[in-house]
Amino acid sequence: MKIGVAKESAAGEKRVALTPDAVKKLSGKGFEIQIEEGAGLAAHFTDENYHAAGAVIVEHKTALSAGIVVRVRKPDLEEVKALANDSIHISLTETCGDDEVLSAMRKKNVTILSMERIPRISRAQSMDALSSQSNIAGYRAVIDAAAHYGRFLPLMMTSAGSAKPARVVILGVGVAGLQAIATARRLGADVYAYDIRPETKEQIESLGAKAIVLDVGESGSGEGGYAKELSDEAKARQQAALADELSKAHVIITTAMIPCRPAPTLITEAVVERMREGSVIVDLAAATGGNCPLTEADKVVTKHGVILIGHTNYPSMMPSDSSAFYAGNITNLLNIMVDTTDGELVLKNLDEDEITEAMQVRAES
Repeated sequence: MKIGVAKESAAGEKRVALTPDAVKKLSGKGFEIQIEEGAGLAAHFTDENYHAAGAVIVEHKTALSAGIVVRVRKPDLEEVKALANDSIHISLTETCGDDEVLSAMRKKNVTILSMERIPRISRAQSMDALSSQSNIAGYRAVIDAAAHYGRFLPLMMTSAGSAKPARVVILGVGVAGLQAIATARRLGADVYAYDIRPETKEQIESLGAKAIVLDVGESGSGEGGYAKELSDEAKARQQAALADELSKAHVIITTAMIPCRPAPTLITEAVVERMREGSVIVDLAAATGGNCPLTEADKVVTKHGVILIGHTNYPSMMPSDSSAFYAGNITNLLNIMVDTTDGELVLKNLDEDEITEAMQVRAES
């Protein structure tokens, strides 16, 4: 059973879907891994590394023509032409509806398995790519904030004087938010965090941060551990109540996102105007409009003296570890997709497993 890994074609994407360690594990199970030449170079994995792990180095079209193709990001239209009819494509599809790429893949009867659709159940935790990549994003966001902030994050005492710890506020306490809290605490910052889901208070405090508790008149707890969108009235109350807390912050990391919806506005321009000169906002929701309307996607800008960072692909900035985590997710997924019969790998019925059934991107009716 052949698995193809093609070089990522999305602009600026440095990750690769399988690392040499993952190739070694999958080859040992009986898969034949075909890696496009140079596919892992941006993530610091050489063709020699892959060859030593048991992979076959192939051309771009050959990797795309395998029976199972694994990618970080979905292909472009030109790449779809190289996909084999009736094949399986596994990647982050980055869409909430249909688009021309998915439609073109469906015309070739390609089974599309979206890594975003991994259900949040115990059995699927080791395959949860959204969590593994969000974990990295939360860490990297704090490092980026510290690099742009012109002061110390921890308390610093010297014979020449002392500096108070920076006040860091984390908005949104999902996987990225929790990692951001932990990282900021390790760097010695004074950390506060807020989430519309009341059950996160205990998690915030367990990491040594202080929970910001606001009464907005309704809960933001949604299904599957995700937040749900607040009513317009609750959003207005939330913005007003948050304003004073945010205006005192030196660094704000925003992670509040709602699946398939524009990011909620948490930091208004009026709040930015009140923040201290040189403060930093890292907006992890920049790709879906941003938690601050002044954020510009994939840019670092200064507005009202505040530095706003809108990078939309932090995992790609740490490609080696991001790829290793993602490859682990893919490996665990592939392991549940096959059985071994008479020494040969046999693909299971994907509709009969709750994980692979939920992952399938079907035509919209």
